Amino acid sequence: MSLMFSGFGVSRGITIGETFVLRRNRPEFSDRKLSQKQIPAEVRRYRKALANARRQLEKVRNSIPDDAPGDVSAFIETHLLMLDDSLLSQGPIDTLKREQSGAESALEQQREEIEKVFNSMEDPYIATRMDDVNHVIDLIMNVLIDDRNQATSTPPSHDWKGRIVVAYELTPADTIMMQHDGVLGFVTETGGQLSHTAILARSLGIPAVAGVQNLRTYLKTGDQLIVNGETGMVIAAPDTTMVAAVQKQQRALKEKRRELNKLLNTPAVCADGTEVTLLANIEIEEDLKQIKRVKAQGVGLYRTEFLYMNRAHYPDENEHYRVYQKVARALKGAPLTIRTADLGSDKEAGTSARGPLAHNPAMGLRGIRLALNDTSMIVPQLAAILRVSARADVNIMFPMLTNLHEVHQCTELLEDVKQHLKKRRVSFNNDIKVGGMVEVPAAAIAADQFAAELDFLSIGTNDLIQYTLAIDRIDDQVNYLYDPLHPAVLQLIKQTIDAGKRAEIPVAMCGEMAGDPRFVRLLLGLGLTEFSMPPNSILEVKRAILGADRKRLQRQSLAMLKCTTREAQQTLLDKINTSRTIPVA
Repeated sequence: MSLMFSGFGVSRGITIGETFVLRRNRPEFSDRKLSQKQIPAEVRRYRKALANARRQLEKVRNSIPDDAPGDVSAFIETHLLMLDDSLLSQGPIDTLKREQSGAESALEQQREEIEKVFNSMEDPYIATRMDDVNHVIDLIMNVLIDDRNQATSTPPSHDWKGRIVVAYELTPADTIMMQHDGVLGFVTETGGQLSHTAILARSLGIPAVAGVQNLRTYLKTGDQLIVNGETGMVIAAPDTTMVAAVQKQQRALKEKRRELNKLLNTPAVCADGTEVTLLANIEIEEDLKQIKRVKAQGVGLYRTEFLYMNRAHYPDENEHYRVYQKVARALKGAPLTIRTADLGSDKEAGTSARGPLAHNPAMGLRGIRLALNDTSMIVPQLAAILRVSARADVNIMFPMLTNLHEVHQCTELLEDVKQHLKKRRVSFNNDIKVGGMVEVPAAAIAADQFAAELDFLSIGTNDLIQYTLAIDRIDDQVNYLYDPLHPAVLQLIKQTIDAGKRAEIPVAMCGEMAGDPRFVRLLLGLGLTEFSMPPNSILEVKRAILGADRKRLQRQSLAMLKCTTREAQQTLLDKINTSRTIPVA
């Protein structure tokens, strides 16, 4: 009998094959109470385990194939850095001495303390970083438990070659080895779009689905499995009809990609001649290769939070500069918009400065508020961006602006950094463009005021929808209310676009809506002509733009603002998306 499961598609593609069920649960141990005399030996044992864990990670790093994407080793480097962080290198030792407990118990207690912090986080990207902490802690724990130090974070590669891996969770090291070993795809019971494992799966082209709870209860190694990374569906023991349908889908996907590739050199132009700018959102180095492949016109959002993660101190100016300079060179003159770090009060880079947790982190000290509260975080970043602007088309974008006072503080701070660079006789573009994210309803409502003070605006729909509708889109209990078509959301988007037109400044959109082909023509009708999205969405978005009748779309989009039911919205959206399209030559 066939069984169907639903999860989250985290890496596109459809695959079918035998399963390899990975049974690797959290290590178990017995708690022990130590005497004072036993403590020094237990400390040495823990430090030895850290050293052994490091050697295992280094072995994985050294086994990364030469043709792997350039960012892949960075994930392993991140785990290596975590071993040096005081949270893991010293925290468990302090607990061990204080509680006179075994190293395993002290490490587990430290895990629980860290989890309390991460579980309170509203930002989905930052919250999923706990996955990495758990991967490293489990590796240390396995080394502690295994007296012969034979614990490993990766199963023997020959067991999963040519199969679909099913696991509770996977580490980035697992993902790297799976690509090297020709694994067909994977399914995990935990995780989501923003975990390092999911990011790597997309970079390496491995079809994957996450969040299929208790899947291993129903499967054993060798079972036939269909994994649809497009829809998030997983089918166990498919019948011949299902297999034939999947094979047909695979052929259709290949044909769809071939057709989309025909658009690579086709300009994104509407039927009335309006040119639409298609930019990319990037975060990791592999994204640069995708930008080149799909011929994006530049970068509309460069997320820089990764520079601050899993480390004890903020990155310095030179580290920022080296990273941004590398990206600018790869773009070869195309525009690069760098967003300053969008971190929060519960997700600071350092451990010593961490204050009490906010009751509601999404409403707390995050984004530009944190940067202005602690300028030591943002000043080196601004200096580095300015330095890169001397030889590249670079823009600065500030996140989560809510009032003009913040805008003025940002511009004054930027001027101070410019003066400091002048004293150092460092060159930069004095006329660098400065923009702001519109992701808070207050900013959208006051968009005219922001447009008068800034060089450009960019709409961040992910947070704008959350804040407008008062829902957390990663909360299973309320995420059904996450509605990009809500009239209030569409009104705020239109207000922002109209404010940009009146001030004669560009308005882009860099949220998920911009890369969703379902909403492209609706956004065109609302007046948007600059889209920024994940690189792999660009060709599909371009196809939706080609031949679009903007006059008709404007009338239909205004009608969408007045829809009062989801049924009416969907009917009108279907009508919008079936408007005339120029055939691909």
